[in-house]
Amino acid sequence: MAEQHEYLRTKLTRRGMLRAGAVTAGTVAGAGLLGGAGTSAYAAAPAPLSPTLLTSAATAKVDGKHVAPFGRHLAFGADPKMQMRISWQVPFAVKRPFVRVGLKPWDLSHRIDAEVRDLHTPSLSSKLPAVDQVYLHAALDNLRPGRTYYYGVGHDGFDPADPAHFSTIGTFSTAPARAEKFTFTAFGDQGVSYHALGNDQLILGQNPAFHLHAGDICYADDSGEGKPTDHYDARVWDQFLAQTESVAKSVPWMVTTGNHDMEAWYSPDGYGGQNARWTLPRNGIDATKSPGVYSFVYGNVGVVALDANDVSYEITANTGYTGGKQTRWLDRRLGELRKQRGLDFIVVFFHHCAFSTTNSHASDGGVRDAWLPLFEKHKVDLVINGHNHVYERTDAIRGTGVGKKLPIGGSADSTRDGIVYVTAGGAGKSLYDFPVPDSYEGHVKDLDSVATYHWEKGGKEHKETVEWSRVRYTGYSFLAVECEPGPRPRLRVTALAESGARIDHFDVTRSGASKG
Repeated sequence: MAEQHEYLRTKLTRRGMLRAGAVTAGTVAGAGLLGGAGTSAYAAAPAPLSPTLLTSAATAKVDGKHVAPFGRHLAFGADPKMQMRISWQVPFAVKRPFVRVGLKPWDLSHRIDAEVRDLHTPSLSSKLPAVDQVYLHAALDNLRPGRTYYYGVGHDGFDPADPAHFSTIGTFSTAPARAEKFTFTAFGDQGVSYHALGNDQLILGQNPAFHLHAGDICYADDSGEGKPTDHYDARVWDQFLAQTESVAKSVPWMVTTGNHDMEAWYSPDGYGGQNARWTLPRNGIDATKSPGVYSFVYGNVGVVALDANDVSYEITANTGYTGGKQTRWLDRRLGELRKQRGLDFIVVFFHHCAFSTTNSHASDGGVRDAWLPLFEKHKVDLVINGHNHVYERTDAIRGTGVGKKLPIGGSADSTRDGIVYVTAGGAGKSLYDFPVPDSYEGHVKDLDSVATYHWEKGGKEHKETVEWSRVRYTGYSFLAVECEPGPRPRLRVTALAESGARIDHFDVTRSGASKG
C-alpha cells in the first residue's frame, strides 16, 4: 500500500496541482477580526492524489456555478480560543476554493484560500467502482476568543457572499478566554442510519461547544480488521458527511480512529483517508501517521484523543505501529495538562474499551496494560470509549477494581475514588447485547457481579467476573457532559437515549482542583 501511495503522489505534476486550484491553507487577517498577528502553524497532511480525477475535471470544462459544496465539518486546532479548521467536499475538482469569514453575516470580506486533498480509491472488487473524492480544508488562526463567526465556503463560480447562496452561510464559536460553564457531547460507532441522524439532531439540541467521536466513524470499511482484504466502499463517506453536516457545520466534530477507520488501501497504516477527510490538531506524535492522536484545552477541561489500534490485543493490524511513541507522548501530555493552571479536569477518549462486558468485544487488555497505569498516575477524571455498540458505565475504578460504587445520580471524586469509564457506542450502528437477561439492563436492577472476559496478548479471551459494571443499556444513545468551573468544579455527565429520555446521570468532582 505504501508503494501505491507514493506512486500516486509523484504522478501528480505541479501543473496538475495548479490546474486543480490547490493552494496552501491561510490565516485569517484584517483589522477588527483578529485578536493579534501571526501565521498559521498548520501544515498540510500528505494524502493519496489522483491525476485521473484532475485531468478529467479539467477537460470536462464544468461550470463552477453548478457545483455545490457539501459535507461541511469543523474541528478545533490545538487552541480552541484562536483556531478553527473548516473542511468540506465537492463532487469533483473546482478552481480556487476558498472560505469567507466575518463577524457579521453580511460582511464576509475576509477570504482564505483552501487546500485541496483529493483521494482516489480503485475498484477493490467486481461490485464496486473506482471512486474519486475531493476534500477542501482551510485553517483559520488568530481568531478572537469567545466570539461567534460567520463563514461560507466556495470556489470560482460559487460565492457564498452571493445572495443566491446566502442560505449556505454557517457559524462557529471560539472558546472563551476564561473558563465558563459549557457542555460537550460524545459517542462512538455511528455509521449512516436513521438512528445516527436522530442522535445528531438531539446532540444539536444540547448546544454543545464540541462533540467527541470515539471512532468507527462511518463504516465505509465494514470488516474492521484493518486488512487489505477488508470490504471497502468509499462512497459511504459521502453519505456520512452529508448526514453529519447539519451538526458538524457549526459544532467542531473531534474524531479519533476506530478499527473500522483503518482503511488499509490508503497509506500510511490505513490512515490516508483520514488525512484527506479531516483536519485535526497536529500536536500529537505525528499527525500524518497518527491523525487520531492529539489534545486540546477548552475552558477548565483538557481533552486527549488516542488511537487504541496501536495497543489493541483484539484487532492487531496496527498493534505497535507507533513503536511506543504514543504511550510515551501520553505520559508527557497528561503530565503537562495536570500542571496547567486553571485546568480542573482531564477527559480521555479512544475507541477500544478498557472496561465493558458485552458479548461482542468486551474489554481490551492491551488498553489496560499500556494506558491504565498512566491514567492512574496522572489522575484522569473521565474516560470515554466506543467499540461496543451499547451504553455501559462503570463505578469509579482504581486499577481494575471498584474504588467506589457509583449508582445513578451519584457522585465520585476522581482524586480519591478513582476513574469512571463510559462506553458510549450506541451512536447509530446495529446494537450489541450483554451476557445477562434483558430485564437486568439499564438501571432496572443492579447486579453484584457480571461474568465477562477481556482480551489478552496473543488474541486470547481471559474470562473474569467483575463488579464494576454499574449501568447497562442496549438502545441508541449519546453522552452530554456539562462542565462547571469555579471553587467546586464538576462534570455533570448524562446519558440520553435517542428518544431524549435520560438513562443515566452522575457527577465527577475533583478535590484539590486547580485554582487558576
